[in-house]
Amino acid sequence: MMSEQPSLDDLDRRILNVLQADASHTNTELAELVHVSPPTCLRRVKQLTDNGVIERQVAIVAPDKVGAGLSAIVEITLDVQAAERMEEFERLVATEAAALQCYRVTPGPDFVLVVQVADMPAYHALAHRLFTAHANVRNVKAYFSTHRSKFDTRIAV
Repeated sequence: MMSEQPSLDDLDRRILNVLQADASHTNTELAELVHVSPPTCLRRVKQLTDNGVIERQVAIVAPDKVGAGLSAIVEITLDVQAAERMEEFERLVATEAAALQCYRVTPGPDFVLVVQVADMPAYHALAHRLFTAHANVRNVKAYFSTHRSKFDTRIAV
């Protein structure tokens, strides 16, 4: 069941676009950029956060600057696709810091993961923890990035 989407007006959209580009602005700076008073801006950001539109504010770290230079997209097919087995795999992936994203997909594999590790030995260790040692994983297909031509976290609003 899909959750109801909050209605966003032009001010909400301006706030979201500025914050997606740079969430480090102070409330006063943000208010000036979106052309409203600081109290109005603060109230709107709080509403957007309370309504779950803004999930969280984070710093985006350059993987190669912190020793996590190998990116992989990994397709996983499970042996048994019962709901509880799918959820079990999702819980396992949720405990793995190197797994940045996990998507349940269809058709094709059951899951697609985005992982970020230091190097190939680190990927092999991750593969053992998540895939080889997990009895319900039938197939793993990994694609290793040789060049990242685009990376963005912004959603058009």
